[in-house]
Amino acid sequence: MRGVGGATGGRPTRVPAAAADGAPELLREVRTVSTQHLLSALDRYARRLHATLSADPITTVRSGGTSAMRRARALRWVRSSWVDIAWVVFAGLNLAAMQLLPAWQTIPFLAIWVSLTAIYGFRLWRLQPTIMTLAAVTLATGGVIGVQVLRGQEEGQYLAEVPLIAMMFLVMVWHGRRRLAAMAEVNKVAAENLRLLEQQRRFLQDASHELGTPITVALGHTQLIGRAVTDPAIAEDARVVEDELLRLRRLAERMLLLASAGSPGFLHLAPVGVESLVVDAFDRWGQTPRRWSLGAVEEATVLGDRDRLALVLDALIENAVAHTGVDGRIEVRTRLEGTNVVLAVADSGCGIPAADLGRIFDRFARVDAHRNRKVGGFGLGLAVVKAVAEGHDGLVRVRSTVGRGSVFEVLLPASTGGPEPGLAGRRGTPNAEAAAAREARQ
Repeated sequence: MRGVGGATGGRPTRVPAAAADGAPELLREVRTVSTQHLLSALDRYARRLHATLSADPITTVRSGGTSAMRRARALRWVRSSWVDIAWVVFAGLNLAAMQLLPAWQTIPFLAIWVSLTAIYGFRLWRLQPTIMTLAAVTLATGGVIGVQVLRGQEEGQYLAEVPLIAMMFLVMVWHGRRRLAAMAEVNKVAAENLRLLEQQRRFLQDASHELGTPITVALGHTQLIGRAVTDPAIAEDARVVEDELLRLRRLAERMLLLASAGSPGFLHLAPVGVESLVVDAFDRWGQTPRRWSLGAVEEATVLGDRDRLALVLDALIENAVAHTGVDGRIEVRTRLEGTNVVLAVADSGCGIPAADLGRIFDRFARVDAHRNRKVGGFGLGLAVVKAVAEGHDGLVRVRSTVGRGSVFEVLLPASTGGPEPGLAGRRGTPNAEAAAAREARQ
């Protein structure tokens, strides 16, 4: 160990007498100096720490940010709960009126309960705050009336009003909770229905797209076979297959159209001349063996999608062709009816029973007595007509007599603009679906 004099080892170290006599004073001086230095250092450290904490920008920003956040949170709470705060003030004023005006205490008493019922109807608090508010109002109003009864200012029977009105409020709360539960269930069912409708729409779109390519390929090969073979039996079989493939292609196209009905890109609106639209349709179908008649055609313009409106006329004419014989009469005409343009297709076919007129525009609807697999198609043509007409803010209607024929009419809002440039005089514009349908019917 190190000795007092600084020598090391196990041997004692001699210290001179003079040095030994002055050792205590030296030690006291060393202790004094060391203590002063220590206190001075601590004092400097404390001052530096205080200055650092006082001038630290991060601490200042954090403190200021916390205060601002608290103020913002309090302001949002006040804004969202100002109705509740106003009601609390209103109820407090009425409680004071009950206490200061015992003779008129019935009016502020009922005002408190009526206002509570009204604000609950608007706010629909959760169950726990509702029970707490009800208990507070019951105790407050009952307490004021109880004090007045004890003072002899009111009769004791008035105390029975408090629990009775509280019970009425509880019944109202129960009905409100039932209404909330019913609304939640309705919203749930509506969301599920929307999901199913969207799923059905996507399925129809995907199925239509997927069917298009194989049908086109099979149709092309069938037509090549029909042209190449020399055996009449095989040629007839190829023609039958071609007819069915054309039917399937029309089905896929119409399913795709119905699936896209109501979507933002369903229609491409532009001024369309009605005269050219009707004459084009008449030219496309005029070669089919029927007694055709082009009736009165009014010059009018509609704001619509020319291709979709052409498809409407093709579907109506195809329906008329399917339900009339070779000697049957089919007439296409237009007229103005108020602010609407009416596109009409009349036939002398078998007609439709009155009981079935309300459902013939539904998808896949068929009238069994008059529509069969041979002539009735898939039951989507009139559904397409209805979808396109409603997409143009119009409607479709029908008049029919069994054994005498039918008249289908599409009403479209008339437009004051001129027809689409380059389309007013166009004739014989082919429509893919109409051409395929006509080819299958001939």
